[in-house]
Parts: sequence; structure tokens; C-alpha cells
Amino acid sequence: RWFTHFYVVSVLWNGFLLIWLFRAEFIGESLPSWIQHMHHALGRDSQSKDIGNEHVSALLVLLLLWLHSCRRLAECLWTSVFSNGVIHIVQYCFGLGYYIAVGSTVLCQVPANVSNGKELSVQICWYHIVGVTMYIWASLHQHRCLAILANLRKNSSGKVVNLSHNVPFGDWFESVSCPHYFAELLIYVSMAIALGIYNGTWWCVVMYVFFNQALAAVLCHEFYQKNFSSYPKHRKAFIPLVF
Repeated sequence: RWFTHFYVVSVLWNGFLLIWLFRAEFIGESLPSWIQHMHHALGRDSQSKDIGNEHVSALLVLLLLWLHSCRRLAECLWTSVFSNGVIHIVQYCFGLGYYIAVGSTVLCQVPANVSNGKELSVQICWYHIVGVTMYIWASLHQHRCLAILANLRKNSSGKVVNLSHNVPFGDWFESVSCPHYFAELLIYVSMAIALGIYNGTWWCVVMYVFFNQALAAVLCHEFYQKNFSSYPKHRKAFIPLVF
């Protein structure tokens, strides 16, 4: 349940960055000096040349990241039913730092002098549409899977009756043990597509999410197999039909 703190930080911080980038793109204001210093520290020269549709791509991905954080925060508060599991203080601190760093990473994909005078409609590309479509699809399935997990601990009237673990069924659970982790990976892949597919920096973020979620999925899969003798043998841990 302490993951809720991560999403509170993400909603506030990435919402703040989104407002500044929006103002710079549509009003023509310059980014604050401390953000420009951050660009410079991360190797992004404020005078660097705009390549393709970096501005609208960064704005779109930062919006998607913020919406993802808002949804996850709402699910933590009103959908999920958490057990009494604990989180290590190192993991907790890392999680807080991650959601600050990931939004800053998006912002640093554009030059600090972001205003380029182009109309937003001209900059919409096919990969923006593909990325958003994939993002919506993966987000819907992630929400459904989280709702299925929560309902395992509720009775027919919606009241929480236990905090024990049970075998989930339905939606992507029919193929993998942890479809919500797989959906998380797809969400980050969709952002990579929306950034123009060839953004190497964001693919590094995707690789981190892949290994992080894969490890968690394997541990959960092994838990299910160990504690439920009748657990479906055809289910994979993380990626349907593959892993």
C-alpha cells in the first residue's frame, strides 16, 4: 500500500513538469532556469536542434505518464485491497526517486528552448496514434486485472472479507500469472512508440521496466505454483506463450 506514495509524488511532480512544458509549447514561455540547468547537466544542450516532432512527442508522453500515475493512484486508493506486506526502505526511496527521474527524462528529450512556432496539428504523426492506442488498450487491461485481484478479497456485496491470496481467473490471467505487470511493460512500450520509436533513452527505461516487472512476475508465479497444487500449468509468468 505504500506504493500509493509513489503515485502521489508522480502526479504532483510530473503534473508540474507537464504544466511548464505546456506553457512553453503553447504560450512561448521559456522553461525555468533550473530546468535548463538540468538539461545541461544531463547532456542536453539548450541550443540543440529540434529533430522531427520532439516537442509534441515529449508533451504527449509526459501527459500519458501523468495520466498513468493518476489512474494508478486512484486504483491504490479505491480499487486495490492490500495485504500486510511490507516494503524495504531502500526500495521505497528508490521508487520515489524513480518517478521523479522518469518525468525529467521525458522533459530532457526536447531542447530547453522548446517553442518552435509550429502548429500542434501539423506535428501529429502516425506513431503518436499507434502509441496512444496501445497505451489505452494496455491500461484498460491492467485496470481489469487489478480489479480481478481486488475482488478475490471481497464478497458479492463488495466488502473486504479476507487478505489471503487466491488464484485469479479472467482477462489476461488466463494466459499469464501477472498480466498487470505485462500491461505495465506494454504501457512503457507505447510511450516509446509515441516518442518516435527510435528514442534510445526511453528504450533504456523500457528495459529497466522489463527486468523489474519480469523479476516480480517470476516470484509471483513461483508463489502460485508452490501454494496452489491445482494452479493452471499452461500459464506463463509474464509474457503470454513466451515467458
